[in-house]
Amino acid sequence: MSREEEIISIVSKNKKIEVNELADLLNVSRVTIRKDLDKLEARGILHRQHGFAVLNNQDDINYRLAHNYDLKRKIALEAAELVNDGEVVMIESGSTCTLLAEELAFNKNDVTIITNSCFIASYIRKAESVKVVLIGGEYQKESQVNVGPLVKKMISEFFVDKLFVGIDGFDRRRGFTGSDITRCDTANTMMKAAKKTIILTDSSKFSQVGVVSEFAFEDICMVYTDDGIPPENTEFLKKQDINVITV
Repeated sequence: MSREEEIISIVSKNKKIEVNELADLLNVSRVTIRKDLDKLEARGILHRQHGFAVLNNQDDINYRLAHNYDLKRKIALEAAELVNDGEVVMIESGSTCTLLAEELAFNKNDVTIITNSCFIASYIRKAESVKVVLIGGEYQKESQVNVGPLVKKMISEFFVDKLFVGIDGFDRRRGFTGSDITRCDTANTMMKAAKKTIILTDSSKFSQVGVVSEFAFEDICMVYTDDGIPPENTEFLKKQDINVITV
């Protein structure tokens, strides 16, 4: 785990921690820890407040990005192996999907990312070799994602081999679930514009049930998650012909 990942992990557990205490815990100088925090603040993961390192508001996507960051990054790195240089992929919004987009943007060559996430487009804006196609629509402020009929109309112009999506929950009766009906509807439309739909999610989502049905099991070909997923859920998904990859 890199020092930046250690910082995220510590601040995630404490919610708020003094900068000097953070330096002592990691056995680095105050100058070094401030430089690290500057980088993380620039990425929107954490922010500083009167000598403290603080997590963002829980409703903010930056907060969700910091939560279980190390697991999400491992999932993103594993999923990135599916994408070749020069490929065009579609990525829906979500924290693990954001880390996938970051890996593709900075460590692959000439990848094109089609997304409805303004957050993802901004997050990887400094990458030189990636092309980003941002799909416009009704803007949701908290998730920083575009949804609605305009997105659906634009999506109909595309077809890609792979779509990467996140989820909010799992239900054996209803499939993979979400928490926002408009976003779920938009993600479902994106699914129809892709040959394969691949879920990226940390295992905590398998103990949650979202209020909106988002994807039927037959819509999904692969799930990337961590080894905290209950074994019975892994077996259930395999019986639905879904390939489960854990990190």
